[in-house]
Amino acid sequence: MQDTWGFHASSIQEYHLLFNNPHEYFTNLFTDPYDNGVYKFFGSTDSYWNDLKGNLFIKVLSVFNIFSVGHYYVNVIFYSFITLFGAMAIYKVMTDIFPEKKMTVLLATFLVPSFLYWTSGLHKEGLIFTGLSLIVYAIYFGLKQKRWGFKRIASLIAGFLLILTLRNVLLIIIIPAIAAWLLSTKWPNYRPAIFTAVYISCIVLFFTARYISPQLDFPQAVVDKQQAFIQLKGGNSSVPIKQLQPTASSFLKNIPQAINLSTIRPYPSDVRHLLSLAAAIEINALLLLFILYIFCRTDDNRTYSKNLMYFCVFFSISVLLSIGFTANNLGAIVRYRSVIMPLLVIPMAAKVDWKRLGRLLNNNIRNKNNVTDLT
Repeated sequence: MQDTWGFHASSIQEYHLLFNNPHEYFTNLFTDPYDNGVYKFFGSTDSYWNDLKGNLFIKVLSVFNIFSVGHYYVNVIFYSFITLFGAMAIYKVMTDIFPEKKMTVLLATFLVPSFLYWTSGLHKEGLIFTGLSLIVYAIYFGLKQKRWGFKRIASLIAGFLLILTLRNVLLIIIIPAIAAWLLSTKWPNYRPAIFTAVYISCIVLFFTARYISPQLDFPQAVVDKQQAFIQLKGGNSSVPIKQLQPTASSFLKNIPQAINLSTIRPYPSDVRHLLSLAAAIEINALLLLFILYIFCRTDDNRTYSKNLMYFCVFFSISVLLSIGFTANNLGAIVRYRSVIMPLLVIPMAAKVDWKRLGRLLNNNIRNKNNVTDLT
């Protein structure tokens, strides 16, 4: 809760600045306090963009303070009302894909604990997910209906701006996924090849763009971000990790560690308090859901939007790898991955054959009862 109350305290100061110095209030968001800080797009220190995510969030909360007179819990209501639109957008997309699984989609959208927690309180994740949802909603229905009106274009722009300002690295991650999605819509028979080709091209560009311009040294930016996390003081959920080097071989060697950090931890042995216990229970429940999805999927022949499903998988895996490569704080990892939870959980939950699973469990219980009666 330290971050959310810190944001609130800063928003109170910003709220008072509105009345004491209106000019500063309306201009400080566009001021670069560093020398060339605006050019450090991926920088972890002395970067205008690194500061912008917190500054913009504080500015939004300061607007809430005008109506709530600085009351924290009233601001939570305002904020949750806005971010609810993101969850509703994903719900509408997924119920259009799985029209007979509305209850399953509803539960998987709104009741994943980490997603519910981090997108409902005063954390940036709520607006980040709303940005992602606006993009997915606009593209999905725009492609399906072959109609791009003002509202859809505005939704796309708003979504991209939210991601750019609040977590700019997601902008780089989502562009290849969207490009592959759009290309697959044009050539659906080559969907797997298109996604594979796009991502291989992006991996090559990731490691070679620095030879075009030093400003595009993506591997070094990831290494710098990891070092910034390692050097952070405070908290008790940081874990020791192998440090990255800005080389392809180093990234390749660290893939198992990245996957472990972002998709499996926290372990039960990592539990230190109630929130970490909840996170450990959740990740194990989701791993169980994945196993059920693998072995107990529905075998129906209905047409799903495979392009969107491919987008969800490739984009989510990219996000998880980026988290695993940079963060060593388990609390931060749980928070960062919360924004892609619905994109993974909803398709898995909707495709599990719950009726068949229920029948298997009932038969198993009956067999045990019969054995008991015989003995």
